[in-house]
Amino acid sequence: VQLQACGGGSVQAGGSLRLSCAASGRAFSQSTTAWFRQPPGKEREFVAGIYWSGGSTYYADSVKGRFAISKDNAKNTVYLQMNNLKPEDTAVYYCATAKGVLSTRPNNYNYWGQGTQVTVSS
Repeated sequence: VQLQACGGGSVQAGGSLRLSCAASGRAFSQSTTAWFRQPPGKEREFVAGIYWSGGSTYYADSVKGRFAISKDNAKNTVYLQMNNLKPEDTAVYYCATAKGVLSTRPNNYNYWGQGTQVTVSS
């Protein structure tokens, strides 16, 4: 299983970015997929998650109303639309997938993408 994350970049506060996470094979089948982020010098934290079957979503309080996670079954891809970005959103963003109940704990995910840098300037 391989996950390929892309779409990061540098934007000013208030701007938008869309991250993509493409999976090889059937990595997303019967699974949950989540985005995590790791700010400089801090631990990795949960951002948003989605159930591949059904599409239910869950968000960290810090991004509710600004970020939206979605999926494209045909492309085997999960997206993270990030709007109204703030400097505190600056981090390396990772996608990850796991079977079972959606979790906010990184240790519960067994497949990870390589990370994509998001930098938001004030």
